[in-house]
Parts: sequence; C-alpha cells; structure tokens
Amino acid sequence: MAKGMSSVQPNHHKSPYQVALENFDAAADALELPQDLRAMIKYPERILIVNLPIRMDNGEVLHFEGYRVQHSTVRGPAKGGIRYHPAVTLDEVKALAMWMSWKCAVVNIPFGGGKGGVACDPKKLSPGELERLTRRYAASITPLIGPQQDIPAPDVYTNAQIMAWIMDTYSMMKREGYPVPGVVTGKPLAAGGSRGRDEATGRGVFHTLECAFEHLRMKMKGARVVVQGFGNAGSVAALLLDSHQALVIAVNDSRGGVYNKNGLDIPKLMMHKERTGSVVGFAGAEPISSEELLALECDVLIPAALENAIHGGNAAGVRAKIIAEAANGPLTPEADRILEEKGVFIIPDILCNAGGVTVSYFEWVQNEQHLMWELHEVHERLERVMKNAFHEVLSLHLERKVSMRLAANMLGVGRVAEAVAVRGLYP
Repeated sequence: MAKGMSSVQPNHHKSPYQVALENFDAAADALELPQDLRAMIKYPERILIVNLPIRMDNGEVLHFEGYRVQHSTVRGPAKGGIRYHPAVTLDEVKALAMWMSWKCAVVNIPFGGGKGGVACDPKKLSPGELERLTRRYAASITPLIGPQQDIPAPDVYTNAQIMAWIMDTYSMMKREGYPVPGVVTGKPLAAGGSRGRDEATGRGVFHTLECAFEHLRMKMKGARVVVQGFGNAGSVAALLLDSHQALVIAVNDSRGGVYNKNGLDIPKLMMHKERTGSVVGFAGAEPISSEELLALECDVLIPAALENAIHGGNAAGVRAKIIAEAANGPLTPEADRILEEKGVFIIPDILCNAGGVTVSYFEWVQNEQHLMWELHEVHERLERVMKNAFHEVLSLHLERKVSMRLAANMLGVGRVAEAVAVRGLYP
C-alpha cells in the first residue's frame, strides 16, 4: 500500500446530505443571504418514497424501495438522474438533488434540481427483473415527473435502455395516447435521444480541464492523468485526454485497477473493458490497488466513481496538481481542506460534471421543439456552455479569493436565490 494512504474511511465521515448542507451554508454566508431567503431554497420541495414489490424470475416477490426528490423548481422543471445501487439512501438522493439545483444554475440552464434512486444491486438482476423493477418505479413516480415538471436521466448503473422503459411506461399511463419523449433524457436515438448525450459528462470534464490547463499555464501534451472509476464519464474523459497526447497512466473500476507509467492505450483499454466487463487483466499494464492509484504522482486526478472517495484518511497522500471531479461529491469537506492547503487546483463537481445535464437540456429542447441537431452542433454548444461556466466560476474564485468549490456554489446558490427574489416567492 502506498505511503500515507488508508484503505479504511473514518467512521466519523459526514453523509452526502450533511456535506451538501455545509456547502450551501458556506455559499450563503459568503453571499450574505438573509435567513428567510435561505429557508426558501435550502430544503427539498418534495420527497416521494415508493414501495416496489417485484416478482423475480423464480416466482418470489421481493421488495425494493425507491425515491424521487425535487429539491428546487424555482428556475424550471426539476432535472436529475436515477441511480440503481445497493447503497442508495434517501439522504444521498436529497444531497444529489440539491447539487443538481446548483449545477443547473452554474451552467445557467433553465432547470431546477431533482434526483431519484432505487436501493438494489442491478448486477444481480436479470434483464426481465430489471425491466419490471424499472416499470414499477416509473409508474410509482409518474405523479411527480413530466416534461414540464421533472425530467429524469441516467446515473449510476442506469442507462439509455432504462430511460426508454421509463418513457414508454409514462407514455402508456398518460391519456394522450402517444409517446412523450421529453419526460426523460439520455434515451436511445431511436426513442428521441440526442446525439452526443452518451459522452456528454466526460466531454464536459475534458473542456473544464482545457480551461484549467490554460489558467495554470500547464501543457496537456505529456500530462500524467489518473482516472478513478472507468465508467462512462471517466472513460470518455480519458479517451479525449489521450487523443490530445496526455498520458493516462492508471485507471480502475469496481473490480480493480491497471497502471503503466508510460501511459495506457485508452482505445484498446475501452475495447478490453467492453469485452471482459473490467479493466482488470489488460495486456501491457500491471495491477494497482485503489489506495495506490489515488496516491500516484500525477498532473490530473479524475475521481469518477462515487461520493466520499477522497476523505480525511487518504487526502494527505494525494499527489495531483489538478483534481477534476467527474463524480458527485467525491471529496469530503475534510479532504477539501487538506488538498486546498496543499495547493491542489480543484474543479468542483457542480461545474466539472455538468456536461451531462447540459446535453440533457439540449435533448429536452429537441424533443419539445421536434428538432434534431447534428453531432457537431451538440459538441459546439456544450463546449461553449462549459467554458463560459468555468470562466465565471474562475472569476469569482480570483475576485473573492475563495476556493473554486465555494465560488461554484456561490454562483449556483446566488442564481437560485435571485430567481426566488425576482419572482417574489417569499411566504
């Protein structure tokens, strides 16, 4: 195990929702928001908990619990993914919904924040069980969702197929009798999806890194990159960095990691993972543990897995110059403080991974207006939105002499607060 790293996270770490509330309070204090305005935007507007009895392939009926949280609809319909994971909790979904409110505001798209999840292990479900679970969940949350109310999208262990099942279930339950593609985003193209949506989160991470390299006067060519979590966002970001001659020296997934000090062949690694289901066993690389991977000396570390990956127990061992948060909440507040003291430049999650929700907005616009943009149009619009948002956050960071995270939260919270104030939504 690498020096300074701990494989065990301290038991006293805060829940994602506690972290989200702490970040909100810090931003609200910096903005000097009045208490009555804070009370209007801090807490979720609606929380739905649903019981999901599903008949399994063996005939047994099992119970699953699902959630849908609408944190804010002040700036537009709630927007946020649905995750299927054994560790899904209501607190986690509340945190993710809150982060979505600020994220949409940071990139200045007219959505609010929502999130959903089902506590399950999708890897242990057959395709039929997964479809039955999804359709039951979709039917249960139908009172909350809709193109003008709340628009789900893929998240951890959900995908375009699951979005298609949700759209189909919702459409069948509506009396109009025709498909309603705008109820979800991240759909297959055949069901009204948008070109460029699959790669949008990773591409957004790449564009924020382009801006960070420029700001820090670093060269992307030859930069050493480590990716924790080689899923959709992590792999796309790695591929784009590799195509711009950065050296992706290590990646991992839930089964293990691989390392090559001279750089991994990312296109071949992606094919290997598609064929085998993991990066483990990739030729021309040596295995590396999660602890060792996070402690590698590198220019860029991309945490692209789950919350709290970097915490008080391992942050001191991180040796990256830039951290690009492709995941939601990968750093605890304690890790934030440690890394800030070390001078690490952090691109916070609500900015860094906002490419997904940005292209989800593009998809929704195309659905609602019966349009279909070409791939280059989607890429150009995404790059413009991400780079504009980065520079707005960077300006606050430099002008107010606050961390990039606080600057991003100030921008997001400030825009939601402004919407409340100008609409006159005080009780």
